[in-house]
Amino acid sequence: MTHPRRQEGVTPEPVARKINLFVKPGPSWTVGHVERELPPGGVPAYLAARGSGARSFVLWADEYRGARVATVVTASCAKGVSVYQVLGAQGELLCTVVREKAFRRGLRTRWTVSRPGAPDAVGYKGRIVWWCVWWLFSPLLPFLFVAAVLGGGDLPRGPGRIIWREGGRVPLEFKAHGNQVHLEEAFLDPRSGRPIPDALPVSGRPASRRPPAGRPGPQPSGASSRSSSG
Repeated sequence: MTHPRRQEGVTPEPVARKINLFVKPGPSWTVGHVERELPPGGVPAYLAARGSGARSFVLWADEYRGARVATVVTASCAKGVSVYQVLGAQGELLCTVVREKAFRRGLRTRWTVSRPGAPDAVGYKGRIVWWCVWWLFSPLLPFLFVAAVLGGGDLPRGPGRIIWREGGRVPLEFKAHGNQVHLEEAFLDPRSGRPIPDALPVSGRPASRRPPAGRPGPQPSGASSRSSSG
């Protein structure tokens, strides 16, 4: 695999996209940096594979790619079902994420997160009520797209919130607004304090850096991580 902007004999640019971890109460800190990992065919090959649901990301300990923290690879992708694996620095399996397109096993896209030795966490994209509102106003979407382009605003998008449930618990929640993932302590890697599912490809663009020296690993009952560009 190759990386964006990396050329032979040229120092690559720092990785801009990062993940910040929030533990309430208290400040946030950066736990890693992320970028797409390109196949041998480069960007065209990546975009072609992306159309079928394939994703590939690498999470670095720092913005200069000093150490690989985790990698997201596509294990399979066919008939509306995509299977992703989140691998640790040594290639060990941290979790498996399965995405099933809408209308295959329900009205909404289904996301399942499986961790070794733990029950599955299942979530659905958006709430039914907001999808009904979205479909109700769908005839107006062409006008909203034009208004967004001409006005320089954000393009209209369907409901993106995902709430994962594990029995009677809610261990994970993705909020499209702000690109945030809320998670319980069980989803923090005990070795590093980093969120295990930080690379969830729910938005198509995830991210990861080591906590600053002297900062202890998080010990919360809950935390939030946010992907952003530096």
